[in-house]
Parts: sequence; structure tokens; C-alpha cells
Amino acid sequence: MASLNELIRAVADLPAADLDWLHSLVADWHLLADLSFSDLVLWVPTDDGAAYLAVAQVRPTTGPTAFQDDLVGSRCARGAHQMLDAALENGRIVRQGDPQWRHDVPVRAEAIPVRRGGRILGVIARNTSLVSVRTPSRLELTYLQCAGDLARMISTGLFPQIGASAESNALSDGSPRVGDGLIRLDAAGVVSYASPNALSAYRRLGLTADLVGTELGLLTAELAPSVGPVEAAVGLVAGGRVPRRIQIETDTVVVNLRSIPLTDAATRVGAIVLLRDVTEVRRRDLQLLTKDATIREIHHRVKNNLQAVAALLRMQARRMDEPRAREALNEAVRRVGSIAIVHDTLAASDDEVVVFDVIVDRVLAMVVDVSAAPAAPRPRRTGTFGELPGALATPLSMVLTELLQNALEHGVTDQSRLVEIRAVRDSEQLHIDVDDDGRGLPPDFDDVRSANLGLRIVRTLVVGELGGSLEFGPRPGGGTRVSLGVPIGEHRGSGPTK
Repeated sequence: MASLNELIRAVADLPAADLDWLHSLVADWHLLADLSFSDLVLWVPTDDGAAYLAVAQVRPTTGPTAFQDDLVGSRCARGAHQMLDAALENGRIVRQGDPQWRHDVPVRAEAIPVRRGGRILGVIARNTSLVSVRTPSRLELTYLQCAGDLARMISTGLFPQIGASAESNALSDGSPRVGDGLIRLDAAGVVSYASPNALSAYRRLGLTADLVGTELGLLTAELAPSVGPVEAAVGLVAGGRVPRRIQIETDTVVVNLRSIPLTDAATRVGAIVLLRDVTEVRRRDLQLLTKDATIREIHHRVKNNLQAVAALLRMQARRMDEPRAREALNEAVRRVGSIAIVHDTLAASDDEVVVFDVIVDRVLAMVVDVSAAPAAPRPRRTGTFGELPGALATPLSMVLTELLQNALEHGVTDQSRLVEIRAVRDSEQLHIDVDDDGRGLPPDFDDVRSANLGLRIVRTLVVGELGGSLEFGPRPGGGTRVSLGVPIGEHRGSGPTK
């Protein structure tokens, strides 16, 4: 599916400011759809004036839809729908006289011009299903009144309110919707209607009286536990004076509040205030934050403990007179150290995912630091591993530690100049080569591989735990190449970071 920008630019050459206006409208027009119980379709005229293109569509969450099909991307010839033509040419809202029948359902249609400054950018077709015609409630009548005000503001270029819509879209996770709670204010900021959900939210904030007839800005400022400039801002927003979203928080309740001032030209006619009780959402967020902090602290402590174990092993190795025992302890130091590096990186991660390039570079430095071959070339990394989850990063770091150490101890010679890790990643596989230009594989390599503890660990981790492939062979130009193939998939981290 093409984006909104792509659809518009395919038929009309609009300036960037006009495109931003339409984006802001589409970000907020769910308000009009829910308040009017209607489907909305945004039609943009083509530059040649011969047709309209449907570039966006939204269905109501408060009532039945009038369109089962997606209309985005469809064209409508100029003249096929007189309402669209009249709204575009005259710059005013055009309403249909009698309902039309679509799929055995009566639908009332309306065309709302989208104005920015002195230009009409497109037309919103508002289609309301009349499948359940009955006497509307006070709530529904208030919704329809608010919808009429918003439609008029769109047609006169007063809606969207750019700053408010951008803020609401950026904070969409907790942004209140029409059904969460709605309050209608008059021109003086006094409550003329409050939905049951809105009244319940204010009851939780501490309200004991009725909302209707109160000045909402003053009341909210009294209930909100804030002082000074914050209290003044709460009063202005809750009073419908400025188009903003704020959060009101007490010791037990958190309520998101959004104000939409309603104006007619330069005259204030009232405001819509939407509310959403997000107390449970905030509680779950705090639980997740606490859990994340606990996990990071665990990783930090595990890293400290592993480093302490590595330090003890290193001290013990220095006291050993037997070379093989000393080397065995040094190998244990490297293995413990590689795991500690992963936990140290995970301690700074918010989602148990690490940038594995950082781990590889630290492993390279550690292997050189504790290597018994001081004259060997310094290993290097080429390519990018990208992000990997901790469950994959830990065994893979141990594998690379063993392979690098094996190359430095048994592969390189005095003439060696290369020990390299090369990574190539696609959507499903991580391909890794560990190269050296040393003496190559010995004739009895199969016997060596069976007897070498490090290589047995490598095979167990790659084939058994990671479900990958492992191959040893000669490197073109001389030396040894160890090739790994590790399946990653979309659920195991993301691709290379930029």
C-alpha cells in the first residue's frame, strides 16, 4: 500500500506545507469519524481536474461502517458525485437530501471541503450508516453537535490544530479517544455535558459533586496536585483555552486529558475535552520498568561475579608451575570473560538485545590480552553482526573466543599477518568466517578436533545450541578458514545498525 504522500504526489503537485496539513488532518480525523458515527474518505482532486483520488479512509469505532471495502487508491471521475464537485467549487459543506442505499443499508452522505488558508486541498466524504435509526440519546446528540463544529472548522481552515494534532499523534499510546470520556464546554469554559466515562474519571480524581455547570478549568486545577505554572497550564487546557494534551496525576489515579477549542472564525464557541483514565496502563508501565531495571541489575551482578571468578582463576594460574595446568586455567579465564562481556552489555540494554559488534571488539581485545602468543598478529573484525538477543549472543561470543584463541595458539606462525573475523548478515542467516594465514590444518586434524576441548565446545554450541553449521577448511591463499552459519530469523534481533 502506497503512503499518503505517494498517493497525493501521484495526482497532485502540492507544496510541502499543504502535505503537512493533510497529514495533520488524517492524524486527528478519527475524532470526526467517532463523533459523527461516520466513515470518512479524503478525496484529492487531480491536477488536470478530471478526477478525484481517495488517499485516506477511516471508520468509526462508535457505530457501524458504511463501507466494507477499502477505498484508498480508487478514483472517482469529476461529475460522478455532485456533492464532491459542489464542496470543492464552493468551499462549503454540502449535505445530501435523501439517504442512498448501499448493500441494502441506508447511508446519509455529506461533503466537507478541506481548507488551508485560501485554498481547498480536497474534500472529505462523510458517510453515515442509518442501519439502526432510533431516537438519539443525550450523549449521541452531543457527539453530533461536536462533529458539526469540527466539520465546520475543517471547511473554514481552523482544524486541524497543528501543534495539538502532532502532539497527540506522537503520544498516541495514551491519547484519549471519544469513547474514553467526553466533556462539552460552552464559550465560558463551563461544562454543558459530561459523558458517564468522563464523570467517572473525575470521580476518581476526587470530585464529589456534579460536573455540569462547573467551570472545568478551575475545578481541574483544584483537583490536580500541582502548583504554580503547572497549575495554570492545567486550568488553561482543561478550560478549553488551548489545544493541548496534559496528564493529571494523583497518588492513586492518572488521567490523560486533551482539549480541542471550538471556534467560529475568530469567535470562541466552546471546547471538546477528551479524557482517558490510564491508571492501569501507568501501573503496568511501572511494573515493566521495575522488571527491566531488575533484569539489568541481575546482568550487572552476574557480570561482577564472573569477573571476580575470572580474577581468582587468573591469580591461581600465576601460582601454577605446571604449564598445562596454567594454560587450562587461562582458558577458563577467557571463557568466563566472554560470558561476562555479554552480561555487561545486556546490563545497559533495555530489551535484552545487544549490538554484537561491540561484544566482538571486546572479545578480540580480551583474547589478545590473555593470549600466550605475544608475537601473534592482532585480530580484527570486518563486516557487521548487527543486533542480537542475549540468548544468541552468549553462546556465539564463547564460540568466537574459542576460535580466536585456537587460531592464535595453533594457527599463526612468526610470519603470520592475519587473524580476522568477517561477518555477513541477511534476513535469515548470520555468516561468519574466522581466518588466519598461518600453518593451516594438520594432517591429523580430525583426531585433534576430537581431543581439543575448545573445539568440542565450539561444535556443541554451534550445532547443538544455535542450530547452525560449522566447517573447517583451508583459506584461499594459505592458512585456515572456519565458517559458521547461524540462523537468526526476524524474532532474533534486528539487522545491522546504522
